Amino acid sequence: MNKCYEYFLRLLTRREYSAAELQKKAIEKGFVLEDITPALEQLQNYDYQSDRRLVSGLITAAEGKYGKNVVWRKCYAKGINRDLFEEIWSATTTEADSPADQWQELREKVKRRYKITSFQNLDPKTKAKIANFLQYRGFKPWEMLALWQQEEVDRES
Repeated sequence: MNKCYEYFLRLLTRREYSAAELQKKAIEKGFVLEDITPALEQLQNYDYQSDRRLVSGLITAAEGKYGKNVVWRKCYAKGINRDLFEEIWSATTTEADSPADQWQELREKVKRRYKITSFQNLDPKTKAKIANFLQYRGFKPWEMLALWQQEEVDRES
């Protein structure tokens, strides 16, 4: 267990790892589960390894850049379960970071990036570029475009 614990410490000095990632790396390195489990428990007792901290860091890093789906996929790839992700997501995104505020910021970013003033009469090429931009970042592009078009219609009325 001692060598496994030291191996985990070496890994964690470079960056955060989830418990599942550490376990996978240890198995690849040749350690047995009887050594891995107590070493992981000891790391978690000392708060050297925390899945909660990892998820919180991923959410904070993606804030304003990516949507919930992209962040969830990154967490899933690291072996984080959905319940933990949802719990931390709801705790991290506060009233100030409401979806409406995020959509407004995203809308302004799209307008600047594609040099458009209105979402009403977009040519198909620009519309496709915007859809790809939104989809890559984990947003539902056609819903977002429809929402922004409706907002413009409501403002004009």
